[in-house]
Amino acid sequence: MKSPRAGRIPAGQVRASHILVDKLSIAQEIRAELDQGANFAKLAESYSSCPSKKHGGDLGSFGRGKMAPEFEKTVYSMKVGEISQPIKTKYGYHIIKRTG
Repeated sequence: MKSPRAGRIPAGQVRASHILVDKLSIAQEIRAELDQGANFAKLAESYSSCPSKKHGGDLGSFGRGKMAPEFEKTVYSMKVGEISQPIKTKYGYHIIKRTG
């Protein structure tokens, strides 16, 4: 499924998807499923509490200062295709996949 937000990423920006849940234990279970080869977008659609779940967790592209500091620090340190361990922000626990 191609995201409606797909396209070229402006210089200095990244592109990411995420799964947002309210409990660390749930985030850890989801991360374990991903380690076993589960589809990130399908898990986002099933578990995420963020409206981005309608797009498989896709947040589109964004620059610095647009996301929670912990989220931003993590996503900018990742390689394209990498999936993070659960990251806590004021919104809950995120599992982030850098997609661009």
